[in-house]
Amino acid sequence: MLEISHLYKKYLNSERFSVEDLSLKLNPGEIFGFLGQNGAGKSTTIKCLTGIYPFNSGKITICGYDIARDPINAKLNMGYVPDNHSVYEKLTGREYVNYTADLYKVSKRDRNERFDKYVSQFKLTKAVDTQIKSYSHGMKQKICIIAALIHNPKLWVLDEPMMGLDHQSMAEILKRMDDHCADGNTVFFSSHNLDLVAKICDRAAIIKDGKLQDVIDLHVKGNKETLEKRFVEITATEQDRINDQTLLRRGQ
Repeated sequence: MLEISHLYKKYLNSERFSVEDLSLKLNPGEIFGFLGQNGAGKSTTIKCLTGIYPFNSGKITICGYDIARDPINAKLNMGYVPDNHSVYEKLTGREYVNYTADLYKVSKRDRNERFDKYVSQFKLTKAVDTQIKSYSHGMKQKICIIAALIHNPKLWVLDEPMMGLDHQSMAEILKRMDDHCADGNTVFFSSHNLDLVAKICDRAAIIKDGKLQDVIDLHVKGNKETLEKRFVEITATEQDRINDQTLLRRGQ
């Protein structure tokens, strides 16, 4: 579904790689968590795999299509929800989703059927024909999700989709993620929320300083607890380790 092979990305004038030798393979029907602290390389990786950023070397394929060599077909198989819900705010929700559906060449019948279903599920019926600039943060996030799903992509990529959302909105998004994978599709889910990733994901990767540190199978007994332990171990700074040793010596 998604395969990233030896990805390297360095920004202009930077002395270090933001993503370094990263390789991942996501399978059909799974929710895959992507964990790391701010600046770890999560969003950079996502912007490379969605075709927003070029990269220095490596290969990224989506449903067998190389994002660098065949970006159109790669993107036709992918839906993307960014972390900043960028939308055309002067359009209505309906106009924005229809615009996206046109880009992905979705038939009128399919778009209408999916649109009505998602608008009802996300409780946007009353707002869908008003300008997006009048929407709340949560409503903007929901219209972004509808636009990302309107072409029924095989790969659904979400970058911190729960930021600033209320519990009900989060529950609605999680339900869509489950439904999407139940149909044999794949969700790539970047998050800071360890508990949420442990609860809903099939596997989770931890990245630090642009390098992949671990991939944990969350179906294996005990690995939900292992995820938190490994994340703390991996993301701890040298000062954290010094402080821990100091506390241990004081306790002796």
